[in-house]
Amino acid sequence: MAHMVEVRRSEVACALTFTVAERAEFALGVGVGLRPGRTVDDELSVVGNDQVVDVRVVLGPDGNRRHLFAAAPGELSISYRAVVADRPREPERPTEWELLTALLPSRYCPADRMTGFARREFGGYADPEERVRAICDYVFEHLQYTPAASGPTTDAADTLLDGRGVCRDYAHLVATLCRAVEVPARVVGVYAPGLSPMDFHAVVETATGGQWRVWDATRLAPRSSLIRVSTGRDAADTAFATILSGHADLDRMEITAIVLDGDLPADDHRSPVRLL
Repeated sequence: MAHMVEVRRSEVACALTFTVAERAEFALGVGVGLRPGRTVDDELSVVGNDQVVDVRVVLGPDGNRRHLFAAAPGELSISYRAVVADRPREPERPTEWELLTALLPSRYCPADRMTGFARREFGGYADPEERVRAICDYVFEHLQYTPAASGPTTDAADTLLDGRGVCRDYAHLVATLCRAVEVPARVVGVYAPGLSPMDFHAVVETATGGQWRVWDATRLAPRSSLIRVSTGRDAADTAFATILSGHADLDRMEITAIVLDGDLPADDHRSPVRLL
């Protein structure tokens, strides 16, 4: 009898509306990441002032994609939809370059400024995975999930002092504390079936046990159903939309993410989970 390969299928979509005040160049990061073992059937539409806008795609490491375009002043509408099929595959071992990059301080993850605190709180855990678990527990227990509590310049040190934030703030603080105790950590932008309220979501991957494992200190969605969009040092690498020049304001955002086969999986948020 032939061996049946289990395929996980998901459907995601987003709709964004901007008011462009002056001609703006965008780098859009909503496209599902292209990964080994993954099939993506997707479509992106960008319309400005009732005219289709030309878009070009730039491919980066870790399957990252950026859709680049320029928009004239006026109303800009963006819609994206994808059906994703993920097949099981062997874990990827982190490369030496990935490990090095994931230990360095970055714009929103100033690990060098938080080393003393992190070592006092978490340095006593000899096992790296126990260190990560303790950090995620601490962040979950000490932060309050508060929409609009942070801004585009808020870093992990700000979040620790303020005691509140949204998913990207949770992810930045976890990644920063991990790096400060010698655990390589990176931030991943995802679509998250089961997330409530639905939004773009940010989680953390750490290199322990010879592979990348995913952690979510918000505990708002099951990790095994997450769909990777982009991977990087922090939100500077994983933002869903970056305005490279000009000025535009986000007026509306609607996100959907569903599992097509079966129910959402359970998640205790303490066991190791691998993100596809």
